[in-house]
Amino acid sequence: MHPFNFYLKLGFEHISNLAGYDHILFLIVLCAVYRIQQWRNILILVTAFTIGHSVTLALAALETFSIPSNIIKFLIPATIFITALHNVISEHPTGKSSKMGRNYAMALFFGFIHGMDFSNYFKALLMDPSSIVTPLLGFNIGIELGQLLVVCFIVGIAFIFLNVIGVKHRAWNLFVSGAAAGMSLISMLENKFW
Repeated sequence: MHPFNFYLKLGFEHISNLAGYDHILFLIVLCAVYRIQQWRNILILVTAFTIGHSVTLALAALETFSIPSNIIKFLIPATIFITALHNVISEHPTGKSSKMGRNYAMALFFGFIHGMDFSNYFKALLMDPSSIVTPLLGFNIGIELGQLLVVCFIVGIAFIFLNVIGVKHRAWNLFVSGAAAGMSLISMLENKFW
């Protein structure tokens, strides 16, 4: 079995690698509606996404379920598109628990879908599915650290545009969400499974 730090590095690179831009794009669109003052909400959303991701990896590694990769390749950009659309048509999150609960549930569910993309590779790395705790823990801590780094960069860029340059928050959200929706729509069309 590989050591803990192998899985930690693998998880970090899985999120922070620009070749896996779909996860980064999802994080960008997930953060688009939030201001830097709402960092706690962002942190909980990102953690909910990681939890969903880790549950899927565990279930796949234990061979509880399997979904064909061509369907997953379509569903991942669909999650980005749905999140972008949600950003545009929903009211801005105010921190009210009912609205935030819905956003957390959405991030958790979409984490399930994104986790499926990596599950086959993760399963192949495991020599023995019964010793899943160390690899899963290392991988998901790496994912969380990678996501936090990406989110800090995203929130930093948003802070510059919103607080230094003076772009209106609604305009920022529309621009970021619209760009993400367009990119994800192209990816959905390229990866349609029917």
